[in-house]
Amino acid sequence: MRRVARLIEIHPSNPQPRLVDSVVQALHGGELVAYPTDSCYALGCHIGDKRAMDRIHRIRRTDKSHNFTLVCSDLSEISTYARVDNWAYRLIRSLTPGPYTFILPATREVPKRLQNPKRRTIGLRVPDHAVVRAMLEGLGEPIMSSTLSLPGDEMPLTDPQDIEDRVGHDVDVIIDSGPVGVEPTTVLDLSHGSVEILRVGRGAVDALR
Repeated sequence: MRRVARLIEIHPSNPQPRLVDSVVQALHGGELVAYPTDSCYALGCHIGDKRAMDRIHRIRRTDKSHNFTLVCSDLSEISTYARVDNWAYRLIRSLTPGPYTFILPATREVPKRLQNPKRRTIGLRVPDHAVVRAMLEGLGEPIMSSTLSLPGDEMPLTDPQDIEDRVGHDVDVIIDSGPVGVEPTTVLDLSHGSVEILRVGRGAVDALR
């Protein structure tokens, strides 16, 4: 019998603690969750869960060079998982919470399979979305994450009903907090001592050029 995802409706600005707790328990239990962010929907799982990572690879048809992102609750978590110079810390502080992903040198706290295999870097972000903040508070650690973008699609998935139709048999939980933005995050590589814009997304970059 094929898996059918559980659809959990959570208020986008006032998340119900009981429902958030059920998602946290699902993550702790190794389940794969489709959840909203301040840019678009993402696939999330417990940090370092190899089986969940493999499922994300299958859904997105990516290889081992695919960069996963650690979604963090605040800057203190970022400093646990990445080496952050003072200039980079000031920049990140000015842009978070918000729709940015930062590429930074990974610390030993990051499982090697999550790091870029050649550069030993990791993507981190601090989203500005009440549901994600509540999930992270309950989880007590980052969510391992990847944009919910399917092969052949020009844009990521943004609507819970569309997500259920497209990947409802491939994930365990879908959080319905209503449609979100249609752009992925802006990706900034801070691993070389300067700012390199790898992708322009929802986050503004005019002041960074």
